[in-house]
Amino acid sequence: MLVIALDTSTPAVTAGLVELADTRPHSLAERVTVNPRAHGELLTPQLLDVLAEGGHQLGEVDAIVVGAGPGPFTGLRVGMVTAAALGHASGTRVYPVSSLDAIAARTEGNSPLLVLTDARRSEVYWAAYGSRKPYGVRERLTEPAVDRPEELPARLEGLHVRAAAGESAALHAPDLGLEVVEPAYPSPEGIVAVAGAEVVAGADPRPLVPMYLRRPDAAAPGPPKSVTAERGRT
Repeated sequence: MLVIALDTSTPAVTAGLVELADTRPHSLAERVTVNPRAHGELLTPQLLDVLAEGGHQLGEVDAIVVGAGPGPFTGLRVGMVTAAALGHASGTRVYPVSSLDAIAARTEGNSPLLVLTDARRSEVYWAAYGSRKPYGVRERLTEPAVDRPEELPARLEGLHVRAAAGESAALHAPDLGLEVVEPAYPSPEGIVAVAGAEVVAGADPRPLVPMYLRRPDAAAPGPPKSVTAERGRT
């Protein structure tokens, strides 16, 4: 099966064409560019590049898998909207997955793991993971959450986490007494792995709902203030 993988939940703009076999996804072509200000400009060109390099067209793809976050509002919606538009145009099913799960799926070993990504506002998105399931996916020990790094020791108590992956791992893992491991960003193989069982089974995808975990930084403006004109005196 051929699967398109997309993710814009982190500073990395990720697009890939992945072959999904019975046991593990295999990347045919991929582009991962770290540029937090160019999700909209880079994602579609990268996707066209990987389709050309992989020697396939959109109509030959069996499924699309997209990282649904958690992630900042502006970047995350680029990947979600692109995936939805491609799915609608081609009649292809679109499967949303946790971007934290996608990072965890590509780590080495089987020990308990923490995945950390930047949530801005001096906070991190995170989740803890245990042993592996089919397609290399790790069992999630906690639900994705957003917290300040100093709050994590209490959250991780009793989970026996030993290592940390994700873009914020290098910054915060030493303070948590954890080893830093790769990857820093979601990869096409990791993204597809998380939805592998659903894709192979032909299951109906879950709704394409972004995982924000908090309100966006930007807010819609309120109603205009009324202005009372003062008449000049004669």
